[in-house]
Amino acid sequence: MNNISGFLADFKNTEHIHKPVMLKLDDPADKVTFKALFDDSKITFVCDEINGQLQELIKSQNPSVKIKQDEYPALVNKHLAGKDIHEYGVWVYYPWNQRLVHLLDEDEFVEVRTNRNRNKITREEQDKLKTKKIGIVGLSVGQSIALTIAMERICGELRLADFDTAELSNLNRIRTGVHNLGLNKTVIAAREILEIDPFLNVRIFNDGLHDGNMDDFFLGGDKLDLFVEVCDGLDAKITSRFKAREFQIPVIMDTNDRGMLDVERFDLEPKRPILHGLADGLDPNSIKNLTNEEKIPYILKMIGADTMSARLKASMLEVNKSINTWPQLASSVTLGGAATTDICRRILLDQFHDSGRYYVDLDEIVSDKTVDQL
Repeated sequence: MNNISGFLADFKNTEHIHKPVMLKLDDPADKVTFKALFDDSKITFVCDEINGQLQELIKSQNPSVKIKQDEYPALVNKHLAGKDIHEYGVWVYYPWNQRLVHLLDEDEFVEVRTNRNRNKITREEQDKLKTKKIGIVGLSVGQSIALTIAMERICGELRLADFDTAELSNLNRIRTGVHNLGLNKTVIAAREILEIDPFLNVRIFNDGLHDGNMDDFFLGGDKLDLFVEVCDGLDAKITSRFKAREFQIPVIMDTNDRGMLDVERFDLEPKRPILHGLADGLDPNSIKNLTNEEKIPYILKMIGADTMSARLKASMLEVNKSINTWPQLASSVTLGGAATTDICRRILLDQFHDSGRYYVDLDEIVSDKTVDQL
């Protein structure tokens, strides 16, 4: 029982931690911390594949050369230039799972990790993207978007906002394990991202977006370059859009139904109507006075009652009757992550400029042939 209590205490101590500890062993203070982690039994797993990473780095720097495996030791030693390989790069410690990983320093890490992006994303484009900041509110659908953005590395900073914690019913669409039940969704997403790339800057807003933190979310430490809104609450949808329009920040929304993607280019059209005019009559003040029932007609208009899938229409009639809320599928959420990331990248690289609604509807794109087509 004492051991169980200890484990639970450790879990509570780390449940809000989402940033790893970066240690450089040529720094005396970091070296002391490194040793203390072992002495205090704070490490349960060590991954030291730095030699393999150095080989990949050398290979990426010499794409036209066919390097033989037995040539790498000499090339790695030349690259190290006399430095102890154990002290090369950075050691990254993840407190929430007590894992320690040896990695290349940031520039070399990013070079290798994004090497397979080339030239769908050129080196010059990658350099431009790493200066960008993307904010995401809503970490159910938004988690898939955040992870895809991080994997493709189309920004240098992510700001994640959600007040909710992970429940078992969320695991039909959120990529995480049962060990994370009860944790804030922002923490879960941030950890997943930083386990992929510890050099990304991830800021989390555990109480969602509200009047008290909206300016910090959009402007803190430089203005967002792009805002992704995928939250359930109508109040947050409207209020955050007015704020994005005020600051001339483009907004993207994914509805994970029929692959619908919504784009509002407030950066190019600062007087553009909110949600293409579908939210006429709503503003941050008027929406506060509406009951949930009074919000329904606005919600149906905004998401497109005439264009939503037949199954979603049928499901919405059963909400609070035979089902608790509207359905979301992992396949649709994952598709939304891919489509949103693609559009975000093209907007950030000045390759896409329009506003509007777009559908990546797999039921239409991949469907049975009609008799006339056979």
